[in-house]
Parts: sequence; C-alpha cells; structure tokens
Amino acid sequence: MAGEPPWPVRLTAAAEADFRSIVRWICERFGEAQARAYADTLVSAITALAQGPAIPGAKARNDINSGLFTLHVARGGRRGRHFLMFRIGHDGDRDLVEVLRILHDAMDVPRHMPKKPRTEGGS
Repeated sequence: MAGEPPWPVRLTAAAEADFRSIVRWICERFGEAQARAYADTLVSAITALAQGPAIPGAKARNDINSGLFTLHVARGGRRGRHFLMFRIGHDGDRDLVEVLRILHDAMDVPRHMPKKPRTEGGS
C-alpha cells in the first residue's frame, strides 16, 4: 500500500553464497561487464522485495514449503534465469522478507530448499 514503509529484506548465508556463485560463474564465462550487469539484475529484484511479499510477480509456492514464495529476477525489462526464493521472516516484532536462496529456473527447486521452515529466532 502507498505510504507504508518498505519491508526490510535480509539474505540468508545460502542466498549470499548463491549470489556470489552466480556472478562468479557469469564473469568466468562472459566477462566482467556481463557479470556486473547481471549482478544489477539480481540486486534490482532483491530491492523490489522491499514492497513486501505481495509484490507483483511473486508466487506462493506452498507446494514446496508452507509460506514459501518465488520471484523471478526477469522483471522490468531485465532478462534473467534465476528465482528468488523467499518467505516472511521476523526480526523482533517486525516482519521482513527473508531471501532463502537464489536458484536457476532450470533447477529442481524442492531439492534445494529446507524441508521445514525455521522457527522464529532461528538464523
């Protein structure tokens, strides 16, 4: 809703490792300029999550895990082949968007996700 403050967005260690791995892979195969451009695409999608879990393009993926959502990074004219896997998390008494993984859209997503969501207070 307009006027609401942005949602904090936090990446898990696994999502941060995914980000670095993706950018490194692109750099090795396509060069630094392309890696920087794709990093910008990933950052743009992550930043967009500050709108909250109801962001246009987000899809509930309860078929994989209760409370799990996906958002494809190809948005707003940007091209990409990855999904942000996220859920609503908590930091004290405030909700936030927690990016769990950044996965290629050809991957077997359920295989790369935890079977059960972590409980509050878990890291």
